[in-house]
Amino acid sequence: MSSLDEKIRELAERKAKIRKMGGDKAVARHKGKGKLSARERLDCFFDTDTFHEIDMFVSHRCANFNMADTDIASDGVVTGYGKVDGRPVFAFAQDFTSRAGSLGEMHAKKICKVMDLAIKAGAPLVGMNDSGGARIQEGVDALYGYGEIFYRNAMASGVIPQISAIMGPTAGGAVYSPAMTDWIFMVKNTSHMFITGPNVIKAVTGEEISFENLGGAMTHNEKSGVAHFACESDDHALERVRTLLSYLPSNNMEDPPVVLKGDDPARISKKLNSLMPDDPNQSYDMKEVIREIVDNGEFFEPHEFFAPNIIVAFARLNGRSIGIIANQPAVMAGCLDINASDKATRFIRFCDAFNIPLLTLADVPGYMPGSDQEWGGIIRHGAKLLWCYSEATVPKLLVIIRKDYGGAYIAMSSKHLGADMAFAWPCAEIAVMGAAGAANIIHRKDIEAADDPETRRKEKIDEYRHLFSNPYVAASRGYIDDVIVPAETRPRLIDALELLCTKRMSLPPKKHGNIPA
Repeated sequence: MSSLDEKIRELAERKAKIRKMGGDKAVARHKGKGKLSARERLDCFFDTDTFHEIDMFVSHRCANFNMADTDIASDGVVTGYGKVDGRPVFAFAQDFTSRAGSLGEMHAKKICKVMDLAIKAGAPLVGMNDSGGARIQEGVDALYGYGEIFYRNAMASGVIPQISAIMGPTAGGAVYSPAMTDWIFMVKNTSHMFITGPNVIKAVTGEEISFENLGGAMTHNEKSGVAHFACESDDHALERVRTLLSYLPSNNMEDPPVVLKGDDPARISKKLNSLMPDDPNQSYDMKEVIREIVDNGEFFEPHEFFAPNIIVAFARLNGRSIGIIANQPAVMAGCLDINASDKATRFIRFCDAFNIPLLTLADVPGYMPGSDQEWGGIIRHGAKLLWCYSEATVPKLLVIIRKDYGGAYIAMSSKHLGADMAFAWPCAEIAVMGAAGAANIIHRKDIEAADDPETRRKEKIDEYRHLFSNPYVAASRGYIDDVIVPAETRPRLIDALELLCTKRMSLPPKKHGNIPA
């Protein structure tokens, strides 16, 4: 055997040892919890045989607490790059079987290197988080590592898509990097995020709470809004990450890929002509409207369980990716509140950063009233929506489906905030408020003085509804570009999108604006 053959054999042996990660027992224990190993996750995520690992041989250099004699395979994180649907993507996967995937100096440097490469290459970054947190033995070097990662999260924001898949524990400082990325996927029953765990909470406050209730997938999808997707398993999470990437460009200098799926761009949907209830106070499911409009009825919905009174979703019109923001009349009548404003705002900013046109479907009676909303800051949260629609320079399309009242009319991508093309259905009601409330205010004295106040009230309500609860006053001012037959919504939107795909718009020169908190 030649000297080179011997070295090649040694290389293979070294790699084989590292690929065992924390050892057979640790891997078996890990998989016994229904989880994939770090390397299995990467193999599952990337196109077959396209993943290339980098920094496999990196090891820690901590000598404290007998760590000099402790071997940690790949220092607890696997990093590299590959292809997803033929497009380059960078990724890291923390290995819980190797010292609980704890983050130390070299572990962090590996992640930082792959982040730097992703930014240079203009390719998305996917992080698969499964870590016990900072490696305490390394002290401030571990804190240095987190800080370096956070800095890069901020620098990469709006440049490349950043996606976090939480696939195990993520606690303390470790939660902030995922929170700084664009999208967070969590796995039910096996992933957790929290600043302080149940044991600390019990010791400090006396409150007893389980890991799942404190920081599980559904907690962060329903209550906090920290996570955007709740998945059934590791495989399911990675499949959904791939789906999300299919709607996105690789970086902010590209347009999203066009994916034609055979749906006729001229398709008419007669169902839309009969979908709207005759009673304007009766609810319906806005998702039915979306399905009739978009290609093949397919859309991909982040934040499905958080602030369900507003819908945000990715979809396609004639193969082009779009971001949809739509009020949901089936929940809280589609009112805007604090959480709905935050949810829509962040989605709008993401789409604008990555050249994804916006389609707004408006059916909103106003902002949610109540002291809880006022004390919670609905003014500053609601202002974010006005801010972000105004700031967005991508093509902005609006369809007013039914109610569009007051300040909420302005906030939902009105012409006054820069909508490029605004349509309304004939049943649209565009006014300062509903007919009943308006008549009661305007004609209060007249109603009180009438022999039959209730009959007089109904007359004035009908009068106001006839005058203002329609799309034609707004259309006469040019605030609506056209009143369209509902069945023709899809082809009209596709025509408008094709027209606007070459839109170019620049904002006034500035370092950055100061968005409401």
